[in-house]
Formats: sequence, C-alpha cells, structure tokens
Amino acid sequence: MKVDPPKHARNAKYVEQRSTDRREESRDESRPVGIRAFWKSLGPGIVTGAADDDPSGIATYSVAGAQYGTTLLWTALFTWPLTIAVQTMCARIGMVTGQGIAGALRHKFPRPVLFAAAVALFVANTINVGADLTGMADAAELLTGVNSHIWVIVLGVAIAAATIYLRYATLARVLKWLALTLVAYVITALYAGPTWSVVAHDTFVPHMPRVGGAWATLVAILGTTISPYLFFWQASQEVEEEKSLGRRRLADRVGAKPYEIATREIDITIGTFFSNAAMFFIILATALTLHRAGVTKLETSRQVAEALTPLAGRFASLLYTIGLLGTGALAIPTLAGAGAYAFAEIFRWRQGMDEPYNRAPGFYAAFICSIGIGIGLNFAGVNPVAALYWTAVINGVLAPFLLVGILIAASDRKLMAGQPSSLGGRIVVGATTIVMFAAAIGMFVVH
Repeated sequence: MKVDPPKHARNAKYVEQRSTDRREESRDESRPVGIRAFWKSLGPGIVTGAADDDPSGIATYSVAGAQYGTTLLWTALFTWPLTIAVQTMCARIGMVTGQGIAGALRHKFPRPVLFAAAVALFVANTINVGADLTGMADAAELLTGVNSHIWVIVLGVAIAAATIYLRYATLARVLKWLALTLVAYVITALYAGPTWSVVAHDTFVPHMPRVGGAWATLVAILGTTISPYLFFWQASQEVEEEKSLGRRRLADRVGAKPYEIATREIDITIGTFFSNAAMFFIILATALTLHRAGVTKLETSRQVAEALTPLAGRFASLLYTIGLLGTGALAIPTLAGAGAYAFAEIFRWRQGMDEPYNRAPGFYAAFICSIGIGIGLNFAGVNPVAALYWTAVINGVLAPFLLVGILIAASDRKLMAGQPSSLGGRIVVGATTIVMFAAAIGMFVVH
C-alpha cells in the first residue's frame, strides 16, 4: 500500500522542483528586447532609489551643504556602490525566495527577535512619515498660502487612500514617474553656477570639515542613505512584481531567471544613481547659495526653500519646493508600507497592494496606523529636527544588525533555492555592515 508523504514534505519537494524548473526555463527563454520592454521591467529599483531622497533626507543634505559647503560631496560617490550592493541583495532575496525580508529571516531567527526589529522599524518609519508630511505641508503652504496643518491632513489621507485603492501596477507606474521630480535639484544646482574644479576636488578627494558637528552630519547622511525601510520595501516589491505576473502561490515564486536578476541589478543601479545624484546636487546647490552667503543655521527644508529665494531666485526656490512634494508622495507609501510588510510576514497575515482591504486588514491597519500617527505628530508639537535625529539613531542602530541577518539569509543556498548572492556582493555588503556599525557607535561617542 502506497503511503503519501507528509504535506510539508510534499510542499518542500514542490518548491525545490519549481525552483529547478524555473532555472531550466531560463536557459530556453530569450530575454525581452527593445527599449519599451526594458523600461516596463524597471520599477522597484528606481522607486526605492528615489524614495531614499525623501523630504527628511533632502533636509539632511541641505543642512550638510549649508553648513559645510562642498566638503561633503564625496559622500554621494562613496555611498553609491554600498547602496547598490545592499539593495541588490535585498531584491535577490525577494525574487528568489518569493518572500520579503522578514519572511526570509523568519527561517533563520526566532520570532521575538524579528518582532523587536519590526517594532523599531515601525517607530523609525512613523517618525519619518511625520517629518516627511511636515516637509510636504510646508512646501504646499509656500505654494498656496493655505495653512500647513490643513495640508498635513489632506496629503496624509490622500496618500493613504491612493495606496489602498489603486492597484499595484498603477501605483508602481505613478511612483516611477514621480522619481523624475529629483531632476529639480540638478537644475537648481546648475542654475547656481558651480566652479567645477572645486566640485571635482571635493567629490573625488574625501575629507572631513575640521569642526566637531561634521561627524554627526556624516552619520545622519549614512543613516538617511542606507535606511532599513528600503531593505524591506525592495524585497517586498519584488514579491508584488511576481504576484502581478500571476505567481500568487509562494511555491510559484521560488527561484529567479538570470535575465530577471540582471534586469533588476540594472534597475537598482539606475535608481540609486539618480538618488545619489540628487543627493550630490542638493548638497551642491545649498553649498553654492546658502553656505556661500553665510546662511548656515538651517534646520528644516522650509527654511532652505525660503532662504533660496533671495539668494538664487524664485525659480530655484520653486523647483526645490516642487521636489519636496514629489519625493514625499513617493517616499511615504514606501515608509509606511515597509513596516506593514514586516509585521505581515512575521505574523503571516495576508498582504499586498493588490489585496482588497477586507482580505488584508492587518497589513492595511499597520499601514494606516503609521500614516495616522505621522499626521498626529504634526499636531503634537514634536520638533521635526529632534524627530529626525531620533529616527537616525534608531536606523543607525537597527541597520547593521539587519544587514547581518540579510547577509546570513542571502548566503544560505537552501533558503536561496541554489541562487545565493555572489561573493563580491557579500563582501561589499559586509563592508557596508562594518561602516554602519562604526556609524552607530560614532553616533553615541562623537558629539
């Protein structure tokens, strides 16, 4: 008499066979060709990269340029390969395992550890949502004259509603085009007329300003550029992409074709390039205007926009302000969504941007809660600068620990269905982890 194997054994065998089948399919299936096919395949990397330049990040880069001129331009070049390596590894985990970061780490770490990390991520992201809404509302008030508190509610509710009710494909397409608002900062910097010999020197010759606060600014730059919420969002969007192709079951998403991985690497490289280019030009623009004029005591993006008007003209200020609105609309779904994905994967809730609210109540509740608390922070009198500082503290401490877990997961051949991250990628992410640990320590000992 034939006895069927246990269900979990059958599932494991199916997953392994499905992974093998997809790798075999990749040998026979030709890569999509043409610019339209290539552009359509891009998305998660570009969106994640652009979301890195959220209003709070813009404020950080603006303050760096205003206070220290062009001396920190090298950080944009230094962090680019690190960000590529980290986001590529996170994308690979999502594409190969068919799960987000928390789902993959659930196989390697106990639930209480992951829950603590998810809570820390949620707190940091929610504070960041509040800071971003403040930046967007201030920008909207500058453009319209309507009180920023009204705009906080309008923008927060509108972003939450759009994320919940739009299908993933539509939302991804909108977010991808919003990334173009980063061009505003390139135009602003070029409009200010840089001396390119000085710019080249400060870009390719790393050095720190000889003042104590510069180290704290460096930590803030690292914390806002290599942020934990981007790890979770990148992997989860790979899962969303798979689901949009009809791969609804986990077993159907296991494994990735070589051209899919290669395309995503290009996608991430492009996304992080524009993100770091925007970072570069934000520092440059404020260095050429605010720092040159001795305007260094700035704490918010609104102060930067207002200070730019008499120094660089209304056009530069307008571009800066529009960029705040565009990047905020792109970043807030990313911030709130990352925490929601983390909790959903830990507790195995149904999740996904294409799921109706009544089928994924836990996922959407976490998402709405993050935006709701973020709105509330604007009415609680929370100092946005202090909020950003504590966000940097949480991210600075959480990021390197998460990177250790991501490294372990990405190196596990069984978890990665025989497609672990490359040795080169692991070396670069390992180096990034060391840098982030050093930054986290420096955050507490350097003043």
